Amino acid sequence: MEYLELFLKAIFIDNMVFAFFLGMCSYLAVSKKVSTAVGLGAAVIFVLAITVPLNFLLDKYLLQEGALAWLGPEYADYNLSFLTFILFIATIATMVQLVEIIVEKFSPSLYNSLGIFLPLIAVNCAILGGSLFMQQKEFSNISEAAVYGIGSGIGWFLAILAIAAIREKIRYSNVPAPLRGLGITFILTGLMAIGFMSFGGMLTGGDEEAKEEPKAAHIEKEKTTKEVAKNTNVITLK
Repeated sequence: MEYLELFLKAIFIDNMVFAFFLGMCSYLAVSKKVSTAVGLGAAVIFVLAITVPLNFLLDKYLLQEGALAWLGPEYADYNLSFLTFILFIATIATMVQLVEIIVEKFSPSLYNSLGIFLPLIAVNCAILGGSLFMQQKEFSNISEAAVYGIGSGIGWFLAILAIAAIREKIRYSNVPAPLRGLGITFILTGLMAIGFMSFGGMLTGGDEEAKEEPKAAHIEKEKTTKEVAKNTNVITLK
């Protein structure tokens, strides 16, 4: 799998918010101002970029069936997959605590504006979803896992940044009273999700060509087989 294709798919096609609707709690609560949305989005990118590769290593060398074979043949039959959620969440919580310490140290104003939602990144389903999707996709190396983690974080960042910018603008618009607040936000989220669905076809050209080539080769093979059979019949009749 090409890294660029994987990166673009993680951002636009498999967007955590618009494709899977993960991390909606923080997405709705911290998207009232662009400044806070940027801060939380950057924190999510950092956490995903670190936790997805780390959880890839945990999954490959500890959790999968037979992953402990590197310790010796007597451990080859061990299967620790039942610890997946516990270890993934422990890794995520550790990274979130690190982010919280850094933000509090270098940007107290952002730390105060994010409030409880910064430590709640630890239970943000988009963060855990990134690691679980990584496990489901069965990446072959840590580089692919890192690219996917960064792309997923950027996708979530773009989603919360876009809705925050729109919500700042519509604050001064004449929105019907029943739709003010979360009502218009849900409508905008649905419309943006439909817009992001249009990216689904931008990376399928190669797949279609790959499907057409074997078909053309099969047709050519059939023609060749028929010609050989025809020539054989002619020789036999002679």
